[in-house]
Amino acid sequence: MAVASGLDLLCGERLDLCRGRRVGVLCHPASVDGQLVHVVERLMAAGVRPVRLFGPEHGVRGEAQDMITVAGERDGCSGIAVTSLYGRSLESLQPSQEALAETDVLLIDLQDIGSRYYTFVWTMALSMEAAARAGVAVVVLDRPNPIGGSAIEGGEVEPGYESFVGMASLPVRHGLTIAEVARLVRAGIPWGGPRFASPLDLDLTVVPMRGWRRHDFFEATSLPWVMPSPNMPTVDTALVYPGLCLIEGTNLSEGRGTTRPFEIVGAPFVDGPRLAGRLAGHKLRGVGFRPLWFRPTFHKFAGQVCGGIQVHVTDRTVFEPYRCGIAILRELHAVCGEAFRWRQEPYEFVSDRLAIDLLTGGDEIRTGIERGFTLAELEATWLPAQRRFAERRQPHLLY
Repeated sequence: MAVASGLDLLCGERLDLCRGRRVGVLCHPASVDGQLVHVVERLMAAGVRPVRLFGPEHGVRGEAQDMITVAGERDGCSGIAVTSLYGRSLESLQPSQEALAETDVLLIDLQDIGSRYYTFVWTMALSMEAAARAGVAVVVLDRPNPIGGSAIEGGEVEPGYESFVGMASLPVRHGLTIAEVARLVRAGIPWGGPRFASPLDLDLTVVPMRGWRRHDFFEATSLPWVMPSPNMPTVDTALVYPGLCLIEGTNLSEGRGTTRPFEIVGAPFVDGPRLAGRLAGHKLRGVGFRPLWFRPTFHKFAGQVCGGIQVHVTDRTVFEPYRCGIAILRELHAVCGEAFRWRQEPYEFVSDRLAIDLLTGGDEIRTGIERGFTLAELEATWLPAQRRFAERRQPHLLY
């Protein structure tokens, strides 16, 4: 069934939300309509010229790699001034009051991928918070959760472990669309840390999709897939990301610098056949592991031959990416010995917490792996919070 995105419905039926108002647009490369026309060009064709663009991590046009500072400039296509929301400090992640002062409404059109780590939902949340202070209305154009809106995986973000990969307590795989996340942020997320715990006094309008069903994966929508970031080339990548992004918290390669980022894991010191054999013993549903060798062209171990595995999803409907990622971490820690290390460098503007703890939302998973917990024992640490969130999200669902 063909799905109409929030952008398609805005331009077809709800341009009253923009006409006669000074419009700022928070967008990225995947902010396109069903015919692949970018939101900026689509608005201009309808007679609405944005006064300013806001770019999340990777930039408005998506040219910057992960954790690379993006400068404010003018958009090369439209000539409109751009404010970067991914600079050198935490403060740079949020629109300034000066940048918002020239707008009446902030239009947000971002393709999320359904994982807490993916920073676009937090750029949206920070922008909503700033807009509330500035008295600027916010319109969020909804888009599909490409990995479906039914399954939930992962626990909460513990107080003290908030970061740009988890500024409030959502599960790793939250099963929400970006507009549903916006509704939750406005209502408040009181079961985690202090950020976004209270409701926002915000004029928020959501333009929902038409035709989307919660259990649908992206291909069922008939919408074109556009990379929302440089290392998210396919829906397959998005599907494994809630688990395989955890490798960023280690000294191993998560496959950046290859053509299958996040589906490939390894390092020069990894015995791929041994790792694949141990993972096969877990009998994880809907997934298989193939040993391989690869040479990244950039990022970790650039130019070096790495041993490792490729993750092959065989049945999306039963595959559990977060559980799979935890299993991989557990086995890497066991088979790599002293060569395995948790990432020590600052991660997403945080220097006093390990990256793996920021990704998992606390130190329980890491310490459990270090103590030799079984996969079932590790899973037991997040299941109660996962079940609680399934109830908590109900009032905010649109579909």
